Amino acid sequence: MSEEHRHSLPDDIPEGILSEVLLGALESIPRSDQRRRGELYVRGLLTVAGKKTMRALADGAGNSVEQSLYQFITKSTWRNGPVRRAMARLTTRRIAPRAWVVHPLVITKVGTHSVGVERQWVPHLGRVVNCQQAMGVWLASDQGSCPVDWRLALPECWTDDERRERASIPGHVASCPPERCAVGAVTRMASVWGLPERPVVMDVRDGDAYAVSAELTDLRVPFVLRIDPATRFAPAAPPRTPSGGEQVGPASGLTAALGRACLPVEWYDHTTDTVRATSVGATRVRLHRRAGPPSRADRRELMLLGAWTDRGRRVPGEYWLSNLSGAQLGTVYRTAMLTRRVARDQEEVTDALGARDFEGRSFRGWHHHMTMVTVAHAAHALTRSAQAAEARAAVRERRLKAVPAA
Repeated sequence: MSEEHRHSLPDDIPEGILSEVLLGALESIPRSDQRRRGELYVRGLLTVAGKKTMRALADGAGNSVEQSLYQFITKSTWRNGPVRRAMARLTTRRIAPRAWVVHPLVITKVGTHSVGVERQWVPHLGRVVNCQQAMGVWLASDQGSCPVDWRLALPECWTDDERRERASIPGHVASCPPERCAVGAVTRMASVWGLPERPVVMDVRDGDAYAVSAELTDLRVPFVLRIDPATRFAPAAPPRTPSGGEQVGPASGLTAALGRACLPVEWYDHTTDTVRATSVGATRVRLHRRAGPPSRADRRELMLLGAWTDRGRRVPGEYWLSNLSGAQLGTVYRTAMLTRRVARDQEEVTDALGARDFEGRSFRGWHHHMTMVTVAHAAHALTRSAQAAEARAAVRERRLKAVPAA
């Protein structure tokens, strides 16, 4: 690596921080030549402008290494899990995340050969798109966020023998909807990676809120889930109907109960860099399945939040479900709003690092590429955290100097 290339890092990312990130990330990769290619790839993601094609990354390195980078990403057998775990642990120590935020990544495609691509309905876009759908799990605080794990949601058509062999999809990888992929990633983080427990924030409006909340509760993972207004609940202490049954209805039918406990909550909107206030109410409920025999999950008491996000509307614009029963209302809602921190960082940082640019066709290649994107993003996150710490220290120093001597 030439000195000229080493000194071309963007956004004032210090060489010391990048070196620390690379050392931690690549330590688990057994071969030294693979570690060198990993460093080349990450530096290319950070320095090359425009689309991060293999050719562009190789040219940016100042070497004829395109074939070796291709081999490192698409063919090499190094494992993603240890690299992502190392980044999760390092990021946890440095940015002190308040939540694990699950965020979708939709990668539009023109052709049909990229692994997982299909014409499919994308709920948050409201239309059918020829695309790959993935879910990222991010460690998020008010100062910054970083993706640490990724799952590619495979449509059913990608699990037949022909496509599975063509894309080198491992036999244990099954088709699953995006929210189930995310739960799998959270399960690994909670049970294997040894990270400090944080609430999982996730949008399940187009998924199965009952199944997701039940599984996270069984894992003893705290959560704040955005839900569809039609999700059915029973009050935690339900009044009985004249026939002796429970009163069961959608979240939108609990407006009166939410309004009785409504409070203004101040929170920081990272999409606009402003402090906002939203009226938020809460009531205790139990989820109610549409069908099937009763289970333990039916008896679990949860907190339903309603947020009046649209002025002039009599009903909440957002509904959130949480098992953080001991937390204050404002704390739960501010945790939910970390989704905006992640959305901003994905647009401004992760997309710019090439999260949507992988052109290979293999399952392994996609995951290797996204792992290197995670490493590059970690360098950004640690730099931002260090800058924020320096700014806070400077403020404290000015305040101390302003205090008159006794």
